[in-house]
Amino acid sequence: MNGQNRVVLVAGGTGALGRAVSRAFLEAGARVIVTYRKRAEYDELAAAVAGDASARLSGAALDVTDEAAVKEFVGGVLERHGRLDCLVNTVGGYAGGKNLWEVGVKTYEQMLGLNLKAGFVLATAVVPPMIAQDRGWIVNVASKAGYGHSPSAALYAASKAGALALFDSLAEEVKPYHINVNSVVPSIFDAPANRQAMPNADFSKWPKPEEIARVILFLCSDEARVVHGAAIPVYGRT
Repeated sequence: MNGQNRVVLVAGGTGALGRAVSRAFLEAGARVIVTYRKRAEYDELAAAVAGDASARLSGAALDVTDEAAVKEFVGGVLERHGRLDCLVNTVGGYAGGKNLWEVGVKTYEQMLGLNLKAGFVLATAVVPPMIAQDRGWIVNVASKAGYGHSPSAALYAASKAGALALFDSLAEEVKPYHINVNSVVPSIFDAPANRQAMPNADFSKWPKPEEIARVILFLCSDEARVVHGAAIPVYGRT
């Protein structure tokens, strides 16, 4: 992808997957704005970016479930750059290990907030300006768990299933415009938290964040204009 002059928002762009996505777009020449919750993670990303790419990276601490804050933030991006070409939503969270009847409403709200509401709030903020410029790309990171059959992670699975349905429906709604909306569907991928949770697993079989990032980069390219309303599996052989 030739990302020159592209303005890309990577929500959660300092996490294990978000960091790889942010770097992939920077390496392609795009201007990348990331949201984060932990300043130390942003500083780590910025320190890893070399050369002219460092001038094309910026970030802000943002609660992406806060509708007013997100709309204000997107407005600021548009004011500074005059456009917003891509949204990649890598925000998410996992809670598991208990049967459904053993978890409480707090976990329910947390899963729906991180895995469904965040995507809704981000989409509602970016779609109107993308319609106005009649071009845009949106990629949401879903999960194989969204297809169900996830014992001890029912709320996580339900929230990811909702996200798949939300972005699939959004893809239908924006068909009159030149806006591409897709999801990528990982399962377990090679991240420090996953290694810690499953120390006896065969890590060599897990997709790398950089591999998933390359798929997302393609979905935000002109070459992928015919890929719309898709849920792309990126779980390899896991």
